[in-house]
Amino acid sequence: MTGQYARLEPLDADRHCADLFAAFSTDPDGAIWTYSVNEPFAREEDLKAWLRSISGLDAQPFFAIIDAGTGQANGIASYLRIEPDHGVIEVGSITFSPLLQRSRVASEAMFLMMARVFNDLGYRRYEWKCDALNAPSRRAAERLGFTFEGVFRQALVYKRRNRDTAWFSILDSEWPAIERAFLAWLEPGNFDAQGMQKLRLADLIAAGRGQI
Repeated sequence: MTGQYARLEPLDADRHCADLFAAFSTDPDGAIWTYSVNEPFAREEDLKAWLRSISGLDAQPFFAIIDAGTGQANGIASYLRIEPDHGVIEVGSITFSPLLQRSRVASEAMFLMMARVFNDLGYRRYEWKCDALNAPSRRAAERLGFTFEGVFRQALVYKRRNRDTAWFSILDSEWPAIERAFLAWLEPGNFDAQGMQKLRLADLIAAGRGQI
């Protein structure tokens, strides 16, 4: 999946591990792993072993998120809970290094995954789930056009604590307006010489929905 700023490649431990270890190492406090089942990876060989264990899974295909400008892999994401008979699929295991967070690359990567689901695969529903305590993830979902649907209480146990899970979704009927908003936001002319956005993605999506 290729855009102007981002490229997503099937995750390959041998090809992407060095880049990902360097990118994840820019988060010395391990904050990106707070709501993950994993702990920070202190050694590159440990990260590679994990990447090998999740690569090539048909039930949960993982992708490396590449910055098209540098060619470096700075994060990962996957599809999961794939239900072709019902036209439902989830995006998950989103792990953005600090190099990727709050960037055009990250936003376009999420857009490319949406576009594959709705435009190429013809799915009806695209889901985003996160720990209900994960405020940044919840804000990101809403900024990207997902609608909050509620909280499943005591849905999981991980890292020896309870997790309530917040559910979000985009429906196929909502996708055309969201797609138009993304395409407008991603236009190079929407960013100034310092790379700052002129129009906010959330505002463009709200306008497309007739909310402003």
